[in-house]
Amino acid sequence: MKYLFSMFIVFTVVAKADLATELLEASDQGRGGIKDGIEWTGKVQTFDNGNETNREFLIKAKDHDAFVEATSPAKNKGEIFLFNDRQMWFFKPSLKKPVSISPRQKLSGQAANGDIASTHYARDYTATLEKTEDIDGVKHHVLFLKAKAKNLTYDQIRYWVSDKTKLATKAEFLTLQGTTFKRGFLEYANKLSVNGKTIPFVSKLTIIDAKYESNKSILTYSNPKVVNHPVSIFNYNNMTR
Repeated sequence: MKYLFSMFIVFTVVAKADLATELLEASDQGRGGIKDGIEWTGKVQTFDNGNETNREFLIKAKDHDAFVEATSPAKNKGEIFLFNDRQMWFFKPSLKKPVSISPRQKLSGQAANGDIASTHYARDYTATLEKTEDIDGVKHHVLFLKAKAKNLTYDQIRYWVSDKTKLATKAEFLTLQGTTFKRGFLEYANKLSVNGKTIPFVSKLTIIDAKYESNKSILTYSNPKVVNHPVSIFNYNNMTR
C-alpha cells in the first residue's frame, strides 16, 4: 500500500511537470517563440519619475536567435542588438567591433535588454506548476520559472497562463531571494499566420516597478509576420557590415 501511494505521488509530480512544460511551450508561441522566421516592429514607451521617452526597433527572429535594429530616435538609429543563442551583443556605428552585453542591463526604464526579443522561456527556464487561480473569472495556471543559466534576463519568474487560450497574461519578475521587483501584463490584439493557422500574437507588454507603480515601460508590438530570414543576419561577424 505504501509503495502504491509513493508511486501515485511520483506520477502526480511528473504529470504536473509535464503540464507546466506544455503550458510554457504553448505560451511562447504567442510571444514569438516559433522556429519559423518572424519579424515585427517594436516600440518602448517609458515613464520614469515623471519623464517620458520613446524608442523604436525592428526585430527579426528565428528559432533562438534575434537581430534587433534601433530605428528611432535619431541618436539611437543604427544601433544593433544581436541575440545569438544565449549570448547577446551590441554594436553602433561609433564602435570598432561589437561588445558583449548582458540581457539584464536596462534598455529603457523598466525594460531590460532581454525584454526586446527573449521569447523562448520553455528553453531557458524550468517550469513547475504552483497552483491555479481565477483572474476575472478565467482559470489560470500559475507557473514558477527558474533560470537554467546565469546569463538570462531574469533569475526567477512567476507566470500566469490562461487555461482557455494557453497565453501568458501576467508575470512577476523575482530576485534570487524571491522578492518581486517588477510586474508584467500582456495583451494579444495581433494575429499571426503560421503554417496556415492563425494564432494570437502579443500586442503589448506593460512592465511596472513593484515599488513605484508610476514608473513603467510599455512595449508595443505591431506588424508581425512570418519571414524566412537568412541565417547570416544572426552571425556576430556580420554585425559591422
